[in-house]
Amino acid sequence: MAVALPSRALDAGAWDRASDELLRTLRDLIRIPSINPPPPDAPDGELRAAKYIAEVLGAAGVPAEIVEPVEGRGSVIASLHGDGSGGAPLLLLGHLDVVPAPPEHWTHDPFAGDIADGYVWGRGAVDMKNLVAMEMTVIGLLAAEARAAGRDPASDPIPGLTRDIRFAVTADEEAGGLAGIHWLVEDRPDSLAAAAAINESGAVATTIDGRRFYPIGVAEKGYAVYRISVHGTWGHGSMPRDDNAAVRAGQVAARLNVQGVPRVTPTMRRFLLEMAEQLGGDMARVVRSLAADDPRLGEAAADALCDPMSARVIRALLRDTVSPNVIHAGVKYNVIPGEAVVELDCRVLPGTTEEEMAATVIERLGPELAAVCDVELVIFGEPVDAPAAGPLWDVMTATIRDHDPSGVPLPIMVPFATDAKHTARLGIPTYGFSPLQLDPDERFLERFHGTDERVGVDALRWGLPVLYDVVRRFAG
Repeated sequence: MAVALPSRALDAGAWDRASDELLRTLRDLIRIPSINPPPPDAPDGELRAAKYIAEVLGAAGVPAEIVEPVEGRGSVIASLHGDGSGGAPLLLLGHLDVVPAPPEHWTHDPFAGDIADGYVWGRGAVDMKNLVAMEMTVIGLLAAEARAAGRDPASDPIPGLTRDIRFAVTADEEAGGLAGIHWLVEDRPDSLAAAAAINESGAVATTIDGRRFYPIGVAEKGYAVYRISVHGTWGHGSMPRDDNAAVRAGQVAARLNVQGVPRVTPTMRRFLLEMAEQLGGDMARVVRSLAADDPRLGEAAADALCDPMSARVIRALLRDTVSPNVIHAGVKYNVIPGEAVVELDCRVLPGTTEEEMAATVIERLGPELAAVCDVELVIFGEPVDAPAAGPLWDVMTATIRDHDPSGVPLPIMVPFATDAKHTARLGIPTYGFSPLQLDPDERFLERFHGTDERVGVDALRWGLPVLYDVVRRFAG
């Protein structure tokens, strides 16, 4: 495994101490159950997490503001000052909410923040309290440098910074952000305004055929959530009938679970072609074929050569997807239901509109089934696409190479949604950059929202100076 080149700002001992502080902060954050949706026994978890972050920053001399547009749903914002000569600020972005974590199947308590076997375990270790803790540690380091120079980090420029650093960690990302970053965009856009932003989900090492790649998130799919009301006829369970709404709901789910044809976006074509250049033999040919106008042959070969998780991710990134995830039907075992509901999670590529996605859903149902269904849009989030070029992109890729000379940074689209959908409304190019150098066998993507969520201690120790250097170089 490559060793990070120590940043010139600190000696090895100082980086060890900073890494220890990072681990303490991450474990403290995990121990705050900032669950979304808020459960009755912890309705203010997000607010408690925001207060903890504000307390840590305050102790470092950086005042932070907590905003609470909805009771118990707290977000926190803060800033450091540069001398103003370098241009618009850099935004360090994150979210403090996590999805529920039923503990029954976990190896470790999901809210204990245990360290075991070289990992920090717990809900949020991957999504995304790891990056929040890294960003907080970087801010703490910069504030300490100001104090060492006799300056007040609350008001004076940080030595060497030419841009301001803005920091925003928000509530409600896991449910669309309406009680978090959406409110900031609408009511406090000044707190976010920046030349560019660093966000979750990117620069996490992925080893393929012996080569280590660092995919940096420049794009993300949009989402469309639909509620389909399925109509049938009520009746007695002793006399089965074809227009049973539960049966029809099952047919809806089965038809919609058959995914459509692929479409390669420019970001994914660049990702695949640049990756293929670094590979050899069969793997290079397969990856190159995935970038073709019709990548279906490549998908079949990828199924044979790649592990199931990697093949599933590639398929999701090459098409609009539909996942029927919730079915409601029935009131009693001996009553044929006359109504049922199917809830869909659709993820759309850049270039696909909501109207096109809705039309696809109805087309896949077929005319007879569509005639007994009402399709209702619940929420839609636009796809996001930032340029894989420009000052911050150049700094991120160069810094990755400095810390891992054999590593290959690449632009990628991620299949899920982040708060970048909201910063895009302010014209802020937002990049997934949470640098981690993983063990090649670590199943990182499976940790998102899964049981036994965990992140490697060594991966965090590697990533902290990388993030620090990116912030220093872009804002310096």
